[in-house]
Amino acid sequence: MSYPTLFTTPGIRAFAEEIDAERQRQIATFGDQHHPDGTGTIHHIDQADRVRAKVDQAAADGTQTWGNILAEEVAEAFAETAPNRLRTELIQVAAVCAAWIADLDSRPTA
Repeated sequence: MSYPTLFTTPGIRAFAEEIDAERQRQIATFGDQHHPDGTGTIHHIDQADRVRAKVDQAAADGTQTWGNILAEEVAEAFAETAPNRLRTELIQVAAVCAAWIADLDSRPTA
């Protein structure tokens, strides 16, 4: 029997498996957790605007970093209040983390 390919982007399967293992450790340690989002304050919205401007400038002047990109995605998530938009932003955070990890993993080891 043939099963469909779940992950087509190189490295995503390993990333997902590592996340799953970490989630299992979290559940074992803390149990099933439910907390308020804590997002959407004026501070978070202002922060997202500042970080977005910094990332745009870094992209324009060629000094972009993974740290900048991730900070922007996290700031945008923190600025959201609507659950569907917050979820979309958190998926973007995870995707940037996956891209950054793929970049780290592609580097020669010293």
